[in-house]
Amino acid sequence: QVQLVESGGGLVQAGGSLRLSCVVSGIAFSTKIMRWHRQPPGKQREMVAIITSDGTTNYADSVKGRFTISRDNAKNTMYLQMNSLKPEDTAAYYCSANNYYWGQGTQVTVSS
Repeated sequence: QVQLVESGGGLVQAGGSLRLSCVVSGIAFSTKIMRWHRQPPGKQREMVAIITSDGTTNYADSVKGRFTISRDNAKNTMYLQMNSLKPEDTAAYYCSANNYYWGQGTQVTVSS
């Protein structure tokens, strides 16, 4: 059974930091292209960051310089370090593997 489980969301003040985790089981994690996505209230889901199997990363312009995606293949886990958070970062955050397997999401709320 494939599972992607996000954690680490919560309520934080603007300027604060959070680290999200995505623990993956049931698939060969190290071979998968992993992504973080988010869906703000009332808006469409958007990709935030991507990390390939060889560690190449890319980010949405809105988070460049503030968010860092990483992965630990030994732990089957992907991370999203989010710094300098803004109210507009408020969203449900999801992880995906190859854009085929998805987690259930974790809520991030940034207060002004």
